[in-house]
Amino acid sequence: MMQPCVRARAAAAALMAFVVSCGSASAQNGFPSPLVYLRDIDATIAQDIRYATSNNFTGRPLPGYEAPECVLTRDAALALKAVQTDLAASRLSLKVYDCYRPERAVRAMAKWAHDGRDSSATRRFFPNADKSQLFALGYIAGYSKHSGGTAIDLTLIEANASPAAFDPATSYGPCTGPARAPDNSLDMGTGYDCLDVKGHTASPAITPEQRRNRMMLVGAMRKRGFSNYFREWWHFSFTGGSGALHYDVPIRPR
Repeated sequence: MMQPCVRARAAAAALMAFVVSCGSASAQNGFPSPLVYLRDIDATIAQDIRYATSNNFTGRPLPGYEAPECVLTRDAALALKAVQTDLAASRLSLKVYDCYRPERAVRAMAKWAHDGRDSSATRRFFPNADKSQLFALGYIAGYSKHSGGTAIDLTLIEANASPAAFDPATSYGPCTGPARAPDNSLDMGTGYDCLDVKGHTASPAITPEQRRNRMMLVGAMRKRGFSNYFREWWHFSFTGGSGALHYDVPIRPR
């Protein structure tokens, strides 16, 4: 029979091996321990990470997005998994556009907004404002909860909906109109990242059906601890758990 002190040493050694193993796994992906890949928590949530592509208001992938992966704090990811479970009965699914955002990407957005360069190629995202106004209008900020892994941009899609085909060579219409870039989202009245008053969650310039879709998303997210940003129907922040720190580690492949 193993003596108590021997058992204690063996248990301590096992615990140390576990901690070292977890630390190695964290070091391999470069994330601090609060951050996890959403796919490792719920692989059924669709992902369309726009800032890893050219299909965003800057017209190019942002620094730090080395892979199109959603990363969140574990608490936020588990809460999002609960939202996904709630939606299953309605044959709906979440689709995320952006999650954790490295601070270098936040700085790149600010630099883009103030560079004074022609923005006609991405004007469809802000058809009624000059890009130099986007800071003052509250659409771009020098500080973002995304960098803490507790904010997320997302929408609703029908369960098992096929991805929409985006063609970078096509000139799409403004995000506020019917000829906007394709998306498999339920009709929310505008496209994602539509930096316009019509993108405000409670905008009166949308149809009753579009308003119902927005309120369904807000209600589902609120139930699990997420609050909506009133200027963006797609933007939510997790109000519980950890996430006070901000990070600048790049998003790498799983």
